[in-house]
Amino acid sequence: MKLVFLGPPGAGKGTISRMVSERLGIPQISTGDIFRTAVKEKTELGLKVQAILAAGGLVPDELTIAIVKDRLSWPDAQRSYILDGFPRTIAQAEALAGFSSLDAAVDFEVKDELILFRLTGRRVCKVCGAIYHVVTKPPKVEGICDLCSGELYIRNDDKEETVKARLNAYHEETEPLIGWYGNRSLLLTIDGSPDAETVYNAFISEIGRFLRK
Repeated sequence: MKLVFLGPPGAGKGTISRMVSERLGIPQISTGDIFRTAVKEKTELGLKVQAILAAGGLVPDELTIAIVKDRLSWPDAQRSYILDGFPRTIAQAEALAGFSSLDAAVDFEVKDELILFRLTGRRVCKVCGAIYHVVTKPPKVEGICDLCSGELYIRNDDKEETVKARLNAYHEETEPLIGWYGNRSLLLTIDGSPDAETVYNAFISEIGRFLRK
C-alpha cells in the first residue's frame, strides 16, 4: 500500500501511521521527523533547514520534494509506504504524482474544537518525552512524569494561539488536497475523533474495502 495521510494538526496522523507501520511492517515516512533528525545530527540538510527556520522561513517545496523523492527510492519503500506530513500543498501533490503512484490518500477528519482540546491539554516530559493530557491522560502528580519524575511542559506548538495559527494554515494550504485527491478517486475519509485504537481499526476495515474497488 502506498498511502498519504491527511488531516489537521492533532488529528492523530502520526499515531495511526506508527501503529500501521509497526503492525503491518509498512515504512512510515514523516518529513518532520526527517528534518528534526537532520537538524539534531547537524547534517548538510539539517544545517540548511536550521538556517531557514532560524530566519523565520519555511522549508521550500523544492527541498522538501527532493528529500521525499530520495526517501521513496530506498528499497523498503518500493512496494509500500505511508507519507505523513507530505504533501502539504497541491504543488507538492502534483510533484509526488510525477515520481510515485498512490493507492489512496486517507483523510482523518477531526473538528477544530476537538483539535484545540487535544493539543492545548497535551503535556510532554522534558526528560523521557512521555505524553500526557490534563483531562484524558493526567499524570499521577500534576506536572510530574509517572515514568521518570521529569518535569512536564507545554510545547510551543501546543499553545492555543499557535494551534489556531496552525489550523488556519492547514485550512488554507492543505485542506484543498482533499478535493484534489477526491477528484482523482484516491480519497478515503476516516473519522479521526475516537481513540487511536478505534481509528486504527476503522482504517484497517475501510482501506481493505477501498483497495478492492
